[in-house]
Amino acid sequence: MNFRDTFGLASRTVRSNKLRTGITVAIIAFGIMALIGIITAIEAMNQSLTENFSTMGANAFSIRFRESRGVQFGRRSNVSKSVKGRKERKAILDKVITKEQAELFKSSFTYPAAVSIYLRGGSNLECRYMEKKTNPEVTVWGGDENYLNVNGYSLAVGRNFSQLDVESGRNVCMIGSGIASKLFGRNPERSIDKIIRVGSVPYRVIGLLKSKGSSAFLRQDDVIITSYNNARRMPTAQTSYLVGVKVDNVTQLEPAIGETTATFRAVRKLTPVDEDNFAIEKSDKIAETFISVLGSIQGSAGAIGLITLIGAAIGLMNIMLVAVNERTREVGLIKALGGKRANVRMQFLLESMIISLMGAFFGIVLGVLVGNLFTLVMQTGFVVPWKWVGLGIFICSVVGLLAGLYPAYKASKLNPIVALRYE
Repeated sequence: MNFRDTFGLASRTVRSNKLRTGITVAIIAFGIMALIGIITAIEAMNQSLTENFSTMGANAFSIRFRESRGVQFGRRSNVSKSVKGRKERKAILDKVITKEQAELFKSSFTYPAAVSIYLRGGSNLECRYMEKKTNPEVTVWGGDENYLNVNGYSLAVGRNFSQLDVESGRNVCMIGSGIASKLFGRNPERSIDKIIRVGSVPYRVIGLLKSKGSSAFLRQDDVIITSYNNARRMPTAQTSYLVGVKVDNVTQLEPAIGETTATFRAVRKLTPVDEDNFAIEKSDKIAETFISVLGSIQGSAGAIGLITLIGAAIGLMNIMLVAVNERTREVGLIKALGGKRANVRMQFLLESMIISLMGAFFGIVLGVLVGNLFTLVMQTGFVVPWKWVGLGIFICSVVGLLAGLYPAYKASKLNPIVALRYE
């Protein structure tokens, strides 16, 4: 018997046992579907995060307030070893960034870069215009004339804040395209100079922002931007200000961070032995954090899929052992007609691998389709995790090989005379 004859015999045997083959293929397919489906969904999430955070720009960073954590007080000194010293150090770390400090930094920062002061005014707010209203998912930010540039926004129509708008804190705002489409329908440009209500406070719209896109993680078009002097009067406003810095070129980023650190340490009146009581974050750091968390989920999904496949391998081996017992006379006939042990081993191994690879095929197709349901939610492109598809095929090949080894060996060791007499 050559390989072609052995493969044909193995294929016919698989087709003739439809129920047994179908159950085994389904077990393997569900394991692969769970693995590929979860991985595909995570790839879609990664793509959505990368696309959304890339709009913030790789050449920008922000300064935020950093709380003290536990007893980690930075560099050691004789003062910090005492209880009094620890309390003083904690007091230094727990200082929020005040409006005065943010404005002092902006006026004293000499590096060639755009600097913006901003403040989160509130979230989950509702906006109204006449009888129309949005869902309670609007976020209010207070900024200045550089806020749009530093945070990657641009105007579709209208104007930016003037110096008078920022200093007076009057009720003017720029609105995101998501809010404009809900309140003004197909003509969002009509929003200019209209009075809308954010919560219960009236604001005059002076600008309409271009769309940045939204996802399950970021709702960048459902924003209201007013001045920070206005946002700080909101009851839900944060107490600590943020400062954004944007350089013209990525190569200037690290020097700008160094200059920022030195300038802000002076603004915060830190001594040389004090550690920084503020944090500098690049625009893509949050995205990296999310992606690292998704990577952990990806590892867990892989473990779940592998456990399922181990169970499928055990089931496949049991089914192949049953097949050996059922086909003892067939094996005896093959050997009596001149078939060798290698031919019998090859036949049972091929049967096991055919079943396993059929499970891999259906599992991969179902996994990719199920996983790409998330792309509809995330509004990203169709995702195929080719690396994991290849890995799934390899794993199923190994599963089929290992599950068929012992049954194939057992079948090849049968005595043809005894096998022919088997009832």
